[in-house]
Amino acid sequence: MAEPVRITFLGGLGDIGRNCAVLESDNRMVILDCGQMFSDETQPGVESIIPDFRYLIENADRIEGCIVTHAHEDHIGGLTYLLEAIPGLQLDFYGTPFTLGLVRHKLGERNLQGRANLHTIADGDRRTIGPFDCEFLPVTHSTPSGLITAFTTPQGIILHSSDFKLDHTPVDGRLTDLPRIGALSGDPGIRLLLCDSTNANSPGQSTSESEVGPVLRSIFHEHRNKRIIVGAFASHIHRVQQIADIAVEQDRTIVTLGRSMKRNVAMARDLGLLSIPDRHIVDIADSEDLDPAKTCIISTGSQGEPRSALTLMAAGDSRWVTIGPQDTVIFSSHPIPGNEAAVGRTRSGLARQGATIVHSGQIDVHTTGHGKQQELLALHAVANPDLFVPVHGEYEHLIGHAELAIRRGMSPDKVVVATDGDQLLLTDEGISKDGQVSGEYIYMDGSAQALTEGVLDERLLLGQAGFVSVIAEIDFETREIVFGPIVESRGWASPSERFDLQSGAASEARKALEDELEKSGDVRDMERVSRRAVGRYVAAATRRRPVIVPVIKSYSPSNHS
Repeated sequence: MAEPVRITFLGGLGDIGRNCAVLESDNRMVILDCGQMFSDETQPGVESIIPDFRYLIENADRIEGCIVTHAHEDHIGGLTYLLEAIPGLQLDFYGTPFTLGLVRHKLGERNLQGRANLHTIADGDRRTIGPFDCEFLPVTHSTPSGLITAFTTPQGIILHSSDFKLDHTPVDGRLTDLPRIGALSGDPGIRLLLCDSTNANSPGQSTSESEVGPVLRSIFHEHRNKRIIVGAFASHIHRVQQIADIAVEQDRTIVTLGRSMKRNVAMARDLGLLSIPDRHIVDIADSEDLDPAKTCIISTGSQGEPRSALTLMAAGDSRWVTIGPQDTVIFSSHPIPGNEAAVGRTRSGLARQGATIVHSGQIDVHTTGHGKQQELLALHAVANPDLFVPVHGEYEHLIGHAELAIRRGMSPDKVVVATDGDQLLLTDEGISKDGQVSGEYIYMDGSAQALTEGVLDERLLLGQAGFVSVIAEIDFETREIVFGPIVESRGWASPSERFDLQSGAASEARKALEDELEKSGDVRDMERVSRRAVGRYVAAATRRRPVIVPVIKSYSPSNHS
């Protein structure tokens, strides 16, 4: 009987983001990606949402390394948090030069370079990582140099698709390596397929990235007498290449705006992944005297991120760019689910200042980096796996992908739909769920400490209804109120009504405290009754439910000497 293989999913199954899985055999572990998810408007103050690393922390001595399949934040954004969560861990990372370049930058931002060993992978390379022989194949996606990983394990080959599409005319000419997958399928065979499910419910085939270029070219031509600003993902080097090519054709000078855009463009040029003539690109600090009609700004902020370059322009707060009727702004991306409102506000802000707005809802200035149903079926046909687990997607995407595989002919007992925290065991008999670890969201606000759900709930409540504080000082020996109660509030009442409402709330608090003082109440009792009295008054007077914060101090003569 062959050694079993355990697969633990810490994130990425049931949501878009936090992709992180752990493969285990012979008591050793290999991590596959370690991503983050960005917060939305229901998570105020949260900078990043990461997997719960408790399982890795408890088994840190068994970790052999981490494969990073590509450079998107939902696959690499959690790496620094992982290293900080396991202070003594020295971790080997495996990835392509562009991916590792972004990993290196992240490590440097947190002074963690000394904790990581970076191993560069080329297409077709094979590496032994812990108990697994790993073969790395090229895959087409919306960022350069993504990798499919074929793990040779005691239970046969586990093929992880990474984020993929089947683009037959990619901008960089780097095709998803279907011939090698087909060869592996024939000999020795693919035991288990873990495959991207993002577009499992989208019929047809995705549009080639190279088809976006002609659409952009027509927009540039139509607006040839204007300054053109293009918002795009900083990691989408293939898109940046097409934008740059068109700008050069029109003899425009290219300016990058946003720290990540500037950094990624420079790194991609250094690695030979992006070709822009030196005479056609300048730093934003040197762009003031450029002819607007001969300028192309490639900017971050297409998702309406707070403080991003496009968002600052929309608010009129950009240090470098003042928007006006001379500008055409192209949003060369789709809004990520959850970002629609922020993107809409950014577009509206730019339009109010006179800019012409072009976006993917009007014309095809973007295409997905994830394969649709026909591409998924093609990969299944080539890989012909014995077993299948859909990964990377919302739960409805996982279900849709599972149903697609079953319709293609896989037996339902060969398909397992897992979610975050599930552990699967691959044995001679097949694959099954075999345990559960935490798949919880961990909320980070920039500090080293995670936020609890309770803190987030309080932040939401404060943002929605404000707070009211009740302050009083009581001599518990004489059973008298010696100070207050006074009521202060923020975000609850408008300035014109605040005084009367606060006075009314203070009166109710005094009555409640005096009644309680006739009994044997202590500080906690006083906090309880004042909170209830003010809460009832607030609800009756305003029909609002702010956070009530009682502050009751015990009087001591020494405090007033």
